[in-house]
Amino acid sequence: MGKTNKTYVARKRRHARVRRRLSGTAERPRLNVFRSLNHIYAQVIDDVQGVTLASASTLDSKVQASGALEGKSRIEQAAEIGKIVAERTLDAGIKEVVFDRGGYKYHGRIKALADASREAGLKF
Repeated sequence: MGKTNKTYVARKRRHARVRRRLSGTAERPRLNVFRSLNHIYAQVIDDVQGVTLASASTLDSKVQASGALEGKSRIEQAAEIGKIVAERTLDAGIKEVVFDRGGYKYHGRIKALADASREAGLKF
């Protein structure tokens, strides 16, 4: 059996602890964030029905085709993704969400995404 990655296990434990108390509904879905080494992903999820209502990521073909991420730092890219997911969420008729930071600390790219989403009109 191989070694376990301690940071991965710790993040999963933190995320499970937060998810016990946090759930998205149709009126107030959950804005979930996943951060990898090079990319960031955001989804707006209705946990009652188990469906994704809106999503955006740095790997999204529409985002890459627009050239909005060209030459930007990862924090600036996260802010762009925050704006895009907020626009898509507002287009779906949702104004309020519950923010799920995914077990990550609320700083850096996670904070940039959340702040950009708020500036674009989402309410947490």
